[in-house]
Amino acid sequence: MESTRGTVAELVAAGWGDHRPGLWFEERVLTHHEVTAGAAARAALLADLLPPGAEPHVGVLLDNTPEFPLWLSAAALAGAAVAGINPTRRGPELARDVLHTECRILVTEQAHLPLLTGLDLPGVRLLVTGTESYADLLAPYADARPDASRATPADRLLLYFTSGSTGAPKAALCSQGRLAAAGRSLAGQFGVRPDDVHYVCMPMFHGNAVIADWAPALAAGAGVALRRRFSASGFLADVRRFRATYFTYVGRAVQYLLATEERPDDRDHPLRLGFGTEAGAVDAAAFERRFGVRLVEGYGSSEGGAAIQWTPGTPAGAVGPAAPGLVVLDPETGEECPPAAFDAAGRLLNGDEAIGELVNRGPNPFEGYWRNPAADAERRREGGYWTGDLFFRDADGFLYFAGRTDDRLRVDSENLAAAMIENILARYAGAEAVAVYAVPDPVTGDQVMAAVAGDFEPDGFAAFLRAQPDLGTKMAPRFVRVLERMPVTATNKINRALLRREGVHCADPVWWRPPGAGAYRRLTSEERAGLTAEYRRHGRGEMLTGRLGTEGARS
Repeated sequence: MESTRGTVAELVAAGWGDHRPGLWFEERVLTHHEVTAGAAARAALLADLLPPGAEPHVGVLLDNTPEFPLWLSAAALAGAAVAGINPTRRGPELARDVLHTECRILVTEQAHLPLLTGLDLPGVRLLVTGTESYADLLAPYADARPDASRATPADRLLLYFTSGSTGAPKAALCSQGRLAAAGRSLAGQFGVRPDDVHYVCMPMFHGNAVIADWAPALAAGAGVALRRRFSASGFLADVRRFRATYFTYVGRAVQYLLATEERPDDRDHPLRLGFGTEAGAVDAAAFERRFGVRLVEGYGSSEGGAAIQWTPGTPAGAVGPAAPGLVVLDPETGEECPPAAFDAAGRLLNGDEAIGELVNRGPNPFEGYWRNPAADAERRREGGYWTGDLFFRDADGFLYFAGRTDDRLRVDSENLAAAMIENILARYAGAEAVAVYAVPDPVTGDQVMAAVAGDFEPDGFAAFLRAQPDLGTKMAPRFVRVLERMPVTATNKINRALLRREGVHCADPVWWRPPGAGAYRRLTSEERAGLTAEYRRHGRGEMLTGRLGTEGARS
């Protein structure tokens, strides 16, 4: 079932009179009609609460509870916009997110009230869900009916924060028309039916859960099952209980699921599809073998400016074919990069020339950032949308992800792709998770550092590297940080900014290959001090962001 409705408000209103179960959360079940009625009540309340002349923005500081989609739906009916507030932000940073997006109303729950203690939020009215006062506020609007007639596709609906390695998060804009179109597109691509149930376990303050999970369910009239927070151990139990057929993922979620104990009934469930990013080919294949569920890896910039869809015939390791307008450009010259060249073992031979930034020169739905013209200008320049992501393209036009622009490594004057090295290291039998990133070389350029969560045996790891036919001579990590669990962001993405910032000056054990050595050995405090002195001798001491002498108890 594919809707042709042009606004999210119309999709929400379509649930009126539909008494099929439509929203599951813990022990609660709401029908589609009850969801629409709840949205209409909140929309009417919102119209009365918003001060005249204020931006119609509502901050939502909630876990994945029914109130989150209810307020998204209410905002659509009321011509307002929701700013998803990240509950992992703290103090002035959290206050900054609320005030930057000019939210005059902040909807939260009692569990998050301690985050707001002591914050200066002038002009912001707080609504605390699950309280008697909240119920009293809504009571006069219980008979409200949904009215989608005034909504237009251009109405702003979402302000969702995109993370970066530097600076404050930017609030990307998404209109009703764009979100409805994304929902229709994904519902059509994956054949979503009204009897499907979408399992939303990624945080709804992030664009992935709303755009790729909630919106296609809404467009198809399918049901939605919410998990307050992602739980690997609770995943299959939820899928079975809610009869979920589809889910989305980002970051390390798939790896966490694979790390759970295998059971004979791992394939006993209704799930048929997972859609997301960053699972990697090795783990996607392992997930399908174990659970019988196909994972569709896609690429889409958070802001909507570029997307790549996998198609049959896409080579292993590639994301998909380049659509019209998608090009890989040298960010310094603006010229198109030449196609990638591979040797017989699949090694990229011309990474220095072939790796560049993915740019969309064609029409795109990027709608800008809220009150951030500098960030807009960074994305929109020279007639294209610059994604900030590194790619290379083969001779047949297929695109390969090479990391964020911050993930480019330049070793001995050669450009390397962190994502390619990670895909190789993911084959190491002891690794539960792997991250590859650049640390400064004492003289010039970068050195390769890897973080490995899981079992690490230095001689075995060195032998593994020697056995990989597609590992280039400059790709082998100089440093390996061994940790129990990979640091992640609130959306389960590896916190690469933290790993880069700490470098070798971390509390975890670090192994290294000194120049000219083939074996790994434990990096000592004396060797750390020697490396620091070498950086300073070559005038690169300012690049050491780690603090000397913070080896910690396990060093």
